[in-house]
Amino acid sequence: MVARDVTVTTTAPLVPGHVAIIMDGNGRWAERRGLPRPLGHREGSEAVRRVTRACRRAGVRALTLFAFSEQNWQRSRPEVDALMELLCEFLLSERDELIQNDIKLRAVGRVHRMPERVQRVLAEIERDTSDLSQMTLTLALSYGGREELVDAARALAKRVAAGELDPDQIDEQALRREIPSIDLGDVDLLIRTGGEQRISNFMLFGAAYAELYFSDQLWPDFGDDDLAAAFTSFRARDRRFGKTVPIVPLEESPVPMIHV
Repeated sequence: MVARDVTVTTTAPLVPGHVAIIMDGNGRWAERRGLPRPLGHREGSEAVRRVTRACRRAGVRALTLFAFSEQNWQRSRPEVDALMELLCEFLLSERDELIQNDIKLRAVGRVHRMPERVQRVLAEIERDTSDLSQMTLTLALSYGGREELVDAARALAKRVAAGELDPDQIDEQALRREIPSIDLGDVDLLIRTGGEQRISNFMLFGAAYAELYFSDQLWPDFGDDDLAAAFTSFRARDRRFGKTVPIVPLEESPVPMIHV
């Protein structure tokens, strides 16, 4: 056995409890094949099914997907319309599977900006899955991390103006209570596909101590092996949260792959 000095901690679980994913690369996937961008988004919806199932099998407690940002409204009208139609199709087609697999669905973001049909379908499936508890699938829709913080600050300001809250009582916990994206806890692992290495205004508060994992795979091609690699990378991280831990010798062996 060969010993080496590394920093370790026992706080990293085998599987992250809360996984957040920036699903990047749908449009590029289609363009590289000479296809319309909406077809890339349709293929991306298949990846959503695949990854949701894999996370459920692996024991992930919460999965948050960046499905549509506040900035995405600036895209062409035909592409936005196609995305909204695809979202409705996906929700309706997945309802029974969510129920069968004990997965609760919810949405965060400025959902009131979504088309009325999308809001109606979302509300119905959120109601139908509200008592399910094995995993929670959160769709971030018309979402932005900065916008979420603005909305939280506005909510607190209204409470102060109404005399319900003393400004001196506003602390981290008070702010957390106004941020829906972290109702299920902080993000443990944030994955971004598509080769870019930035978080693009996603989960700015909840991802403060998240482990970041960037994949070159375009989202439609992201599969079980890619997710397992992300989980394996997560398991190898030293999650100190600002603390220090002792240096101990470890056996010279790779971190085992996690099957999903």
